[in-house]
Amino acid sequence: MPTPTDEQYTAVEAFRRGEHVVLQAGAGTGKTTTLAMLAAATQGRGRYIAFNKAIAGDAARKFPGNVLCKTAHSLAFGAVGRSYASRMDAPRVPGWKTGLQLGIAGHMRVRIGERNVTNKALSYTVLRTVTRFCQSADRTLQGHHVPHLRGIEAGDLHAQLVEIVLPYAAKAWKDLQNPLEGVVRFDHDHYLKIWALTDPVVKADFLLLDEAQDTNPVVEGIFNDQRHHTQLVMVGDSAQAIYGWRGARDVMSDFDGTQLALSRSFRFGSALAEEANRWLHIVDSPIRLTGTPAISTRLERVEEPDAILCRSNVGSMLEVMRLLEGGRRVALVGGGEALRALARAARDLKAGKRSSHPELILFESWGELQEYAEYDPSGRDLLPLVDLVDEHGVDVILEAVDKLSDEQGADLVVSTAHKAKGREWASVRIGEDFTEPADQEETDAEGNPLPGDIDDAEARLAYVAVTRARHQLDIGGLGWINQHPDGNPGGNPGGIRPGQGSGPKPLSSPWDF
Repeated sequence: MPTPTDEQYTAVEAFRRGEHVVLQAGAGTGKTTTLAMLAAATQGRGRYIAFNKAIAGDAARKFPGNVLCKTAHSLAFGAVGRSYASRMDAPRVPGWKTGLQLGIAGHMRVRIGERNVTNKALSYTVLRTVTRFCQSADRTLQGHHVPHLRGIEAGDLHAQLVEIVLPYAAKAWKDLQNPLEGVVRFDHDHYLKIWALTDPVVKADFLLLDEAQDTNPVVEGIFNDQRHHTQLVMVGDSAQAIYGWRGARDVMSDFDGTQLALSRSFRFGSALAEEANRWLHIVDSPIRLTGTPAISTRLERVEEPDAILCRSNVGSMLEVMRLLEGGRRVALVGGGEALRALARAARDLKAGKRSSHPELILFESWGELQEYAEYDPSGRDLLPLVDLVDEHGVDVILEAVDKLSDEQGADLVVSTAHKAKGREWASVRIGEDFTEPADQEETDAEGNPLPGDIDDAEARLAYVAVTRARHQLDIGGLGWINQHPDGNPGGNPGGIRPGQGSGPKPLSSPWDF
């Protein structure tokens, strides 16, 4: 073990006293090393619950032998999931075919507001409802598990959808509880929920929950229910809670335990720590970072970065196409399948066919989508997709996806900030689709419009993006923060000269799935 910092020593001592601990660990502050220090301070048996299998595998190489490193899904599989193993081998089936088996007829159409909800849309919504229930801490299916569909988001319209969907969702959930056979494809979230409903007891002297800011309520409930027989430690970074749209929530602020922090980043130097602190201030984070003096990190324009991080899938696609035109070998983190699916969905609509893509399933034509994106306030996030397809065409997008390289053979990497979480590169440029907030209607004394408030979720995503760099950061599409009052709370915008690292005007609207 390395020599602990003062903050790490404080955490170890609190753990030795048997306290429940919540540890706010900023970007690059050595949270896994700290948890290993805690585990080494006791002879007790521990379990480390990781966010995904890769993190669990990496942690297993760093932790002492008294700690078993697993994901929550792995614990659930060992307890109940193995009984459903035969169902998990079932082939993928289109959602509408599953809907048929649940009683949603192929000719079924439901008029809600101005939109026709087809059997395909209903089937998708039923299956998504079950997924949302499985990610929740609720013991029964409820109306708030039914997702909102584009174009029928209003409360009264959504209530009509809930009334139709819930009975089919209940039938689907009953089907999933049969370990031997069923019509709904069984996946990992299903056996996790089944396990949670048994009120499980995890046998260990202490539990370590990593990435706590992105914990689903179902895992949160399992973890907190162990409080009375084992010591609990959760670690994460509230400012990196960026998966709320996937059902996750930051459970750290509500946790009943000793609140501690790790604030020294071993990833980057002081200049980038100051930039990160601007965003930490905006999201009202309980921590502020200090960099490592021995690491040189500069905020400057970077012409050839190792990675370009974008706000959205569309922004990533634009960067990929520009780089390919310049003859660069480009890798896209996560691959191009999500973009390929979106392009194919657009092609279906342009051909006059309805798409089965979840975000476009209610639109009957490309023209209807264009109108919705242009004029409906709730459709503005789709406008970059419409502009991308209208300007370049579906075939050009698909061709670009086909030209992607793997990371090992690429000149540089393009990623959304979401998919870059947990990664780091020597040099990073921020993409141009991180949007400046729209101005308010009010004006200052000179008649200039006042800057709009920075959305909390957008600020968290920006914090994740800027803290992926080790030695060079080009703030690029986030350059507007240098002139925004919220980015300059003390009269000095993070030690950065106004305009430094700024790039072209970003896209008019973000869009990300």
